[in-house]
Amino acid sequence: MESNPFKGKKILLVEDEETLAVGLEYNLTDEGYIVDWAKDGRQALDFFASKEYDLIILDIMLPYYNGFEIAGRVRTKSPQMPLLMLTARTNAEDKVRGLEIGADDYLTKPFNLHELLLRVKGMLKRKMWYQSSAEIEASYRFGDNIVNFENLNCTSGLRNFVLTQREAMVLKYLIEKKGKIVSRKELLENVWHLSSEVETRTIDNFISRLRKYFEPDPEHPVYIKSVRSAGYTFNDEIKNSIPHSL
Repeated sequence: MESNPFKGKKILLVEDEETLAVGLEYNLTDEGYIVDWAKDGRQALDFFASKEYDLIILDIMLPYYNGFEIAGRVRTKSPQMPLLMLTARTNAEDKVRGLEIGADDYLTKPFNLHELLLRVKGMLKRKMWYQSSAEIEASYRFGDNIVNFENLNCTSGLRNFVLTQREAMVLKYLIEKKGKIVSRKELLENVWHLSSEVETRTIDNFISRLRKYFEPDPEHPVYIKSVRSAGYTFNDEIKNSIPHSL
């Protein structure tokens, strides 16, 4: 059996369906993770406030506080926390809402256990990639914009705001591929680690939000441009901007 490189990582499992939760807790523990199981939204927030975690697995339908509310609170305190949402809903709007509020990934019930374990490893791997990448280049400047990839704080002109980790990862990926065309399929597979069968509208929504944050005129972007039928390309040389470290 292949050794788990993330053995010992701490996971908060938030699930009120006892049969499912017991099975997940057993299998995650068997993989070498340290697991705390919260049975409702209130207990989840108590755990989160009192302990440190490497990843959260979060059901949407919960007593007291639902998964969307919990995700919002987690993101406020810990922007880089990996969040995997579990949902019994197949409505695409719910999935998009989960991703937009800050979830990194989602699985629709019923799901395959092996798939969940792969998603968990993928998210922890992305977290390591993001953190090591952020250490190399903590801050990036283009035009009147400055993005801090460590704490996700940003400025655009006189405006200050905070990105979600997913927004930061999309932007980071585009910057690393500067001048090259990045397809929606590539973003889904390399940033989300999702198959390209997932609706690409998710990607378009994130690009639209990044443009509202950073473009002088979001309707006529100069930094994050669309390439018809191909994807997107990032270019920061419009105003001769260069990356710098804090």
